[in-house]
Amino acid sequence: MSDSLDRLLEHVRQQASACEALGSPFYAALLTRLAEDLEAGGPSLAVLEGHADRPGPDAVALRLLGAAHRLALSRRSPELAAHFPSTGGDGDPESAWVALRSLLDARPAELREGLELAPQTNETGRAAALLGALLQVAGPEPVRLWEIGASAGLNLLADRFRYRAADGQSWGRGSPVELDPAWDAVPEGAPERLEVVERVAGDVSPVDPTSAEGALRLESFVWPDQLERLERLRGALELAREVPVRRERATAPELLDALELVEGTLTVVWHSVMWQYVPREQQERTSARIEELGTRASSTARFAHIAFEPRRLAPGAPHRFVVSVRQWPAGEERILGEAPPHGAPVRWGPPEP
Repeated sequence: MSDSLDRLLEHVRQQASACEALGSPFYAALLTRLAEDLEAGGPSLAVLEGHADRPGPDAVALRLLGAAHRLALSRRSPELAAHFPSTGGDGDPESAWVALRSLLDARPAELREGLELAPQTNETGRAAALLGALLQVAGPEPVRLWEIGASAGLNLLADRFRYRAADGQSWGRGSPVELDPAWDAVPEGAPERLEVVERVAGDVSPVDPTSAEGALRLESFVWPDQLERLERLRGALELAREVPVRRERATAPELLDALELVEGTLTVVWHSVMWQYVPREQQERTSARIEELGTRASSTARFAHIAFEPRRLAPGAPHRFVVSVRQWPAGEERILGEAPPHGAPVRWGPPEP
């Protein structure tokens, strides 16, 4: 067995373990079968040939399953749709694997084409972290929201979602998107509503959620047995057709180069679980631009940077998904809380040891 195939097998098995840990036993089972097929030289090997040396963050395994999921969602593969929970199927992973293996053998070109699309779910559960942080820094002034690595920009609609807390309280009005539970408690002092006057999304590969193709792409990367996530996404797609968002094809530093603060507003730059995919040089430019904007902030033109990203809280410690905020003119960072990778529920307060 070649070294490249060894690395591919390791990637697929690691992704299977990750799906199991993150609540998708259906994908965990499919990926386990995929690894076995690869090792045995089955049809999956021909489909993935030439992709074995791609880095782990490219998520080749999820690209392949995303391509299969698109065929099921669009009913271009009724055999798969019969077993995918997201399409009303029986949820039987063994039967789904039989259908997928047949597809790998009979229609490899369609699946290989899907390997060019990076996974983009635009996870709406992460709005719980982003919006919850915003509620803790918002004042009476209008809010301008700019998001880097925004995918389709659905989380820029976060103020239009409804959030329920584990203590029985809630924030927001009726909405097709409801996060329950979103938080352990509604953030103390949260305003009843926000006035968002600008929504700008930047991404190197933006998705138009108002188009049929864009919506299908986003749905295809939600794991098919996580129906609650899929329902939230579809609710956000409904909102996206009603609420204008300016979407730009831009790297993070390119987007922020066009941002200036405005008197009488709170300008917010936020992002979630994207920083590790940004090249180091772009990270440095983005951080420098955020610092520069911070130096221009004042009590009448405030600025905040909100992030929900994995980080090590101590040298050698495991990564934790934490909600952080810096607001200017002071510029001090605070860690507000911690959440699972998909964003909800958030536990406010310093991360526990």
